[in-house]
Amino acid sequence: MRHARCGRSFSRTAEHRSAMFANMLASLIMHGQLVTTLPKAKDLRPLAERIITLAKRGGIYYRRLVASRVRHPEAVKRLFDIIAPSCSERKGGYLRILKAGFRVGDSAPIGIIEFVDKASLGDDQA
Repeated sequence: MRHARCGRSFSRTAEHRSAMFANMLASLIMHGQLVTTLPKAKDLRPLAERIITLAKRGGIYYRRLVASRVRHPEAVKRLFDIIAPSCSERKGGYLRILKAGFRVGDSAPIGIIEFVDKASLGDDQA
């Protein structure tokens, strides 16, 4: 029985899955949006929203906590310097997922995960 088992495994080990989501978080933070399969986008959103909420609090403790999960120093710097201040007045719901059809090779559903306030994220994200 599947009692108290949450999340998808994506046919990966736990280490592979955590590394995959760390890389996806870094790409989302650096580029402002990410095109991936819909189930991966749905599993990434709660992780990213938690990271943004931690970054909004500021401080060295939260910076180190986020750095241990994102594992990309430039993404952590961008998150604390640009993204967290632009999301400071928002209580939650920093990201949205858009359905973008199906992948050509295997007909997997594709989703675009992006920040709601893309205009305030900097010059290169508008």
